[in-house]
Amino acid sequence: MAEAILQRIAQGDQDAVQAALKTYGGLVWSLAKRMLRNQEDAEDAVQEIFLDIWKNAGRFDSSQSSETTFVAMIARRRLIDRLRFNQRRISADSLEDVLAEPADRSDQNIQTVVEAKEAFKALDVLRPEQKQVLQMSIIHGLSHQEIADATGMPLGTVKTHARRGLIQARQYLGIGSPDSQKEVAV
Repeated sequence: MAEAILQRIAQGDQDAVQAALKTYGGLVWSLAKRMLRNQEDAEDAVQEIFLDIWKNAGRFDSSQSSETTFVAMIARRRLIDRLRFNQRRISADSLEDVLAEPADRSDQNIQTVVEAKEAFKALDVLRPEQKQVLQMSIIHGLSHQEIADATGMPLGTVKTHARRGLIQARQYLGIGSPDSQKEVAV
């Protein structure tokens, strides 16, 4: 009987582990494939989900939900956690990789590459701290608070580096006057 699988796992029944894999493996796998980008992430997630199911099998209460719902909710929570972690993790891509020239060189792509190279040159004239903060913000999409947490800098220092770095980069690129840049918020 499928309703007893989680109770049997909680009691240490090894046969129940195989029954759970057989019964819920397809469900967990389909959720992982639908929510995650690649095969390796999905495989890792499925393993983590089943480990979490084993750990939490004793918490299952048939008066609250069905086993299928319980398994699906654990899977969904773990997959969302993984997605959030992946979004916050700083990419290993370097600025040079992001700015690499495209193989398909349409006029718009060429203009974008030229502008990106100019922006890269503008970043090179900045102090290392300013460059780091702007790269984390612009390329990796981190908030000021996330940058402060990742670098150990105080939040106010991160904001100052971002603001001053943008002002210097704009001046280097000839965008606006120095006086008009003082009013720009980052």
